Amino acid sequence: MINEINDIKEYIFENQPRFLNELADLLRIPSVSTAPEHKADVAICAEFVANHIRLIGINDVTIFPTEGHPIVYAEYKCSRENAPTVLFYGHYDVQPVDPLNLWTNPPFEPTFRDGKVFARGATDDKGQIFLHIKSLEAHLKVRGELPVNVKLLLEGEEEVGSIHLEEFIRTHTELLRCDTVVISDTPIYAPGIPSLVYGLRGLCYMEVTVTGPNRDLHSGSFGGAVQNPVNALCDMIAILKDGYGRITIPGFYDNVVPLSQEERDGFETLPFDEEEYRSQLEIPFTFGEFGYTTLERTWARPTLDVNGIIGGFTGEGAKTVLPSIAKAKISMRLVANQDADDIAQKFEEYFKAIAPPTVKVEVVNHHGANPVITPRDSMGMNAARIALHEAYGKEAVLTREGGSIPVCLLFSTILNAPTVLMGFGLSTENAHSPDEHFLLENFEKGIIATAAFYEEMGKQTV
Repeated sequence: MINEINDIKEYIFENQPRFLNELADLLRIPSVSTAPEHKADVAICAEFVANHIRLIGINDVTIFPTEGHPIVYAEYKCSRENAPTVLFYGHYDVQPVDPLNLWTNPPFEPTFRDGKVFARGATDDKGQIFLHIKSLEAHLKVRGELPVNVKLLLEGEEEVGSIHLEEFIRTHTELLRCDTVVISDTPIYAPGIPSLVYGLRGLCYMEVTVTGPNRDLHSGSFGGAVQNPVNALCDMIAILKDGYGRITIPGFYDNVVPLSQEERDGFETLPFDEEEYRSQLEIPFTFGEFGYTTLERTWARPTLDVNGIIGGFTGEGAKTVLPSIAKAKISMRLVANQDADDIAQKFEEYFKAIAPPTVKVEVVNHHGANPVITPRDSMGMNAARIALHEAYGKEAVLTREGGSIPVCLLFSTILNAPTVLMGFGLSTENAHSPDEHFLLENFEKGIIATAAFYEEMGKQTV
C-alpha cells in the first residue's frame, strides 16, 4: 500500500488541529446514558453526530428513536459495482463521571495536555467513533467518493447494556446487511504496537442466596446449634474451585476449545513483563489455572470469580449475630464453544447439590453472553492488517480479550457477518474512571489506519 493514500494522509495531517477542535465539541456533550437527568443530552449528542456525518458529505442519515436513547444510522453507496459493504458500529454514550473529585479537570471540559485529550468518553468511545468519521471525510474530500459501501450504526445505550440494539438489528436486518463489521472499542496491545482482537470471552452472571433461620439470631444463644448461612455460603464457594485453579462444576470444560499450539506460540512472542504486571497491581504472585500463562488465563481460559458477598453485620463496631441470609454474585468468563445458558444450568444444579441440608438455596441467572471467535483470515482482517501496518509501520499482533462485547455475537448470528475488532485505545486510559483520556498519536494513526482499511477493502469484490 506504499504511497497509495499519501494524498489522504496529507489531508489528515493538515486538518488535524480542526479535527481535535471538533472532537472537543463532541466530548463536551454529557451523554451519560444511565442518568435520567442526561436524557436530553444524549439526544443532543445523537443530533451532533448525525449532523457531523452529513457535514462530511454523507447525506443519508437517520436518527431512529427507541424506547430509550436514539440510534444514529448512516449509509453511503459507492459507484463501483460489486464493492463490499462495511458496517461500522460504535457508541456515543458515556459512563457516569463519579467520583467527580478525582478528576484533574471537569470531565466535560476537554483538556489537552501531555499529548492526550482528557474527558469522559475520550477513549470509550467518542474518540474512536470520531476518528472513523474523520477518515471517511478525508476520503470524500480528497478522492470525491468512498471506495466501498459504508454503513454507520452508532447507538446511545452501550454503557447500559445495549438494551434496544438487538431488537433494532432484528427489525432492520436487510438495512444493516453487510460483508464486514468493524468495531473500534478495544485497546491496542501496547503503545506503538497495533493489534487486532480475534477472540472475546463470554459471560455467565449468577446470584446465589443461602437462607438459614427465619431471622437473625444471637450467636451466643444459637451458635453451634443452627447453621450460619454465611459460613455455609463460604464453604460452598470454596468447593467451586480446586487447589489448581480449575472449576469443579461437572461438565464445565466439556465444550472448551483448547488453544492451538500456533496461538500459544503467538502469545509467547508478545512483550509481557510478569514482574511489571505484579508491580502495577501490587500483588506478590499471580494466580490462576495451573499450566497456563497469565495471558492465556485472561484471554483464552474460562474463569469463575466471586464479585461480591453480602451477609450478616458489616457496620462499624461489633454485633454478635448469626445471620439469617447470605448472598453472593458470581461471574464466569467463558471461552470458545461454551454456551452461557448451558453453563448457567450446570452451575445451578451443582451449587444446589453441594449445599448442606441445613439451608435453603436460590440461584438466579442475571445475564450472559456467549464467547466470540472471529476468523483470522477473513477479508476484513486481512485488510485491517495492511491498514495498521500503513499507520504504525509495523505488523499488527493478533490477540484475544478477556471481556465481552455482546453485539459481536448479534452481528455474527443475525447478519452473518464477521467482525473486525480494530481498536486504538490503551488499557491504561482510564475508561470508566476519573481522568479518562485518549492518546492523540493514536487518534491520528487511527484516522490513517481506518482510511487505509477502507482503501484496502475497496480492492475487493463480492
